Amino acid sequence: MFRRDFLRNSSYGMLAAGLTADLHAEPRRAPNGSAHDSAGMFNVRTFGALGDGKTIDTPAVNKAIEAAAAAGGGTVFFPAGTYACYTIRLKSHISLYLDAGATILAASVPNEGTTSGGYDPAGPPQPWEAYQDFGHNHWPNSLIWGDGLEDISIVGPGLIWGRGLSRGEGEFPHAESPGVGNKAIALKNCHNVSFHDFSILMGGHFGILLTGVDNVIIDGLKIDTNRDGIDIDCCRNVRVSNCAVNSPWDDAICPKSSFALGYARPTENVTISNCYVTGGYEFGTMLDGTYKRHTYSDSRKAVGRIKCGTESNGGFKRITITNCVFDTCRGLALESADGALIEDITITNLSMHNLVHSPLFLRLQARMRGPAGVAPGAIRRVLISNISSSGAVAEYPSIIAGIEGNKIEDIKISDVFLQQIGGGSSEWAGLQPPEMAAGYPEASMFGTLPATGFFLRHAKNLEFSNVEIAAEATDARPAIWADDVDGLDLFRLRIPKGSAAFSLRDVRDFRSFGSAFLKDRSAEKIDREQW
Repeated sequence: MFRRDFLRNSSYGMLAAGLTADLHAEPRRAPNGSAHDSAGMFNVRTFGALGDGKTIDTPAVNKAIEAAAAAGGGTVFFPAGTYACYTIRLKSHISLYLDAGATILAASVPNEGTTSGGYDPAGPPQPWEAYQDFGHNHWPNSLIWGDGLEDISIVGPGLIWGRGLSRGEGEFPHAESPGVGNKAIALKNCHNVSFHDFSILMGGHFGILLTGVDNVIIDGLKIDTNRDGIDIDCCRNVRVSNCAVNSPWDDAICPKSSFALGYARPTENVTISNCYVTGGYEFGTMLDGTYKRHTYSDSRKAVGRIKCGTESNGGFKRITITNCVFDTCRGLALESADGALIEDITITNLSMHNLVHSPLFLRLQARMRGPAGVAPGAIRRVLISNISSSGAVAEYPSIIAGIEGNKIEDIKISDVFLQQIGGGSSEWAGLQPPEMAAGYPEASMFGTLPATGFFLRHAKNLEFSNVEIAAEATDARPAIWADDVDGLDLFRLRIPKGSAAFSLRDVRDFRSFGSAFLKDRSAEKIDREQW
């Protein structure tokens, strides 16, 4: 019902209903005296855009936006063509419509940057600049951006191509050079925002960066990019659905809660549903349909996942991730590294294949990149169910790991099938992973781990039911390795035949029952046992 009402009542729906008639009507005069198309339509060609892919069309596009804003709002229309642009400045009550065959192209700048023309300046450094990287701290140096706006949208079947944007990783043009842009779309402190149906190719550091943006709908996007796809930072009431993101070199869909606004603001009330994420293809080949497999070095594997973190000052509250497919990428991650409170998280109905890191990575630690005096955060009340994972890398099982004195707590995992490649040696089984209380949180941070299915450390109140751990090749490691866990309750656990079930040390209130091939057992305290 909501979708039908939106299409009928929104500017997008009205546009679809009467687009052809409106665009062929005689231009009339807006209140400010500039020509525009009828019925609130502002065709960028009417304002001088050529769409030839060579001429810089930014002045014409921004004039169309200004005229629409002066008229009280409207739709800025991009007909078929390639519009080479630098910074497009959004305004409130504006919809950009990218027609079939329309491309907004991020124009190039010299490798050394430019002091005349190019993208808008990034803005002055902030006192909290060191708490996030450059890309998170600046917004105007983008292809499309806005600050403090309301009721804005970008819709239609067209393409945003960030060919001239910096990825922000030291290459030329460097993101911090004058006149250089490094994001396709960046919004700050906005509300009532909708993105529908367009595609992004090569989005720079961020295809979409939203910081302090509330009431957001992102639906039906296709993003094929060379770093992050969608970053949702310090935002409230966000719906991401029906999107496909290929991001081989960074995260696909990434809620964050940084200190980029100058204070710790949580990301909360977020749903991510019916999405496909991958890092397995050369960027661009998902959009063109060739799906060319990406080749990686041993030191850097595919990313392309859904992750809450790593920036985690404000926390994550009431997040639901459901009905998503992970393909040739890292697994799902929840990370509190900088004092974040993560609570009331529901993760369900995920299909995962060919993962290069842990299928599930829950990490509470104390990197503490933020103002001094903040205590480590918490992860609690997380429900994970109906997960199928196959062909995951052998070295990294699923991880639930806090730090000494700060436990992850209240985690329920049910109806889960986790198949790893297996083949772990007896040497792997005897490893003693380092604590790594600080540093960058990543599944590979402890090195190869001494478990086939789950590595558990510094946790409280863990409940597993109907969980199967499988391995393609015989694995010498135990299915579950646990250290400093208060309350480990397992029902109907299945493990590979011939493998040890548990390696436990300093585990309290342990129970395992109803499992095939395993005897029921409970214990108030286990100092150190393996069986």
